[in-house]
This record gives sequence, structure tokens and C-alpha cells, in this order.
Amino acid sequence: MAFGSFGGGARNSAPMAEINVIPLVDIMLVLLVIFIITAPLLTHAVKIDLPKADSTTNVQQADNIQFAIDADSQRWWNGEKVDEAQTIERLRAAGAQTPSPELHLRVDRNARYEIIATVMSEAAKAGVTKVGFVTDPSGAPLASVTPVSTSTSTAKPASP
Repeated sequence: MAFGSFGGGARNSAPMAEINVIPLVDIMLVLLVIFIITAPLLTHAVKIDLPKADSTTNVQQADNIQFAIDADSQRWWNGEKVDEAQTIERLRAAGAQTPSPELHLRVDRNARYEIIATVMSEAAKAGVTKVGFVTDPSGAPLASVTPVSTSTSTAKPASP
């Protein structure tokens, strides 16, 4: 593309207003030929006769444990009130299961952190490694943590 000429005359002092499109057309034609040649190679597949088998997947769905701690530090295991000794005993039994169940913690915002840390520590010692915190997406305080319903709550797994 040229903007002027090599001649120093006054009549050729204005820049050229034409664009040479021949090199662009040449490149487009070369690309078109390359794509025409390579396109059939990309769709080529080897035909093989695979054996047929009827089987179902053997996937065991892990149970989940709904564990709640209310503002009075009372503990609830799937809606049933338990004390600290029963909690440890049930966590050990859950940790021995295969596959290990998920522990869903529902904790009142006014519960003591010490109780939560103790439960998480005992769960880790017992072999329950999948722990999730269930929260209320609306942010409203829960009226009671004893009913176990997962329709409005979401569990967020914590890394072990």
C-alpha cells in the first residue's frame, strides 16, 4: 500500500486513496484451499464393532446426618435430642460405615463456637470427613432447629 510516489513533483504530492486488495484475496484463496483439504480429515472415524453389555452402575449413595445445635447448646441428631456422649458414640458408628456419611451441620447463629468446634473435632476423629454447613439463604434467624427440612436450605461442604 503506497501513500505517495518517488517522484518529487508537485502534482503527485497527495496520498493515494486506493487499497490494493489482491494480496488479501490471495491469502483468502490459500486458506480456503487448506480448509477444503483438511476438513474431510477431521471427520474421519475408525469403525469398530464394540461388544454389547447390559449392566447397571453400582453406586452407593452416602447417607447424610442432619446435626443441629441450637442457641441453648442442645444437640440434635436427625431431629432427636442427644447429649455429648451419644454424639461421640454416633459419630464413631457413622465413621465406620462405608461409604462415610455426610454430616450436615445446622447451627444457630447464637450457639457457642466451642460446641461447634468440639463436634467438628469429634467428627474428624471418628472418620467423618464430609462436613457441610447448612445455611438459610434468606438470612433470617431460624425459629427452631429441630425440624429437619432441606427445602429452603443449602449445604456447603467444607474441605477436611
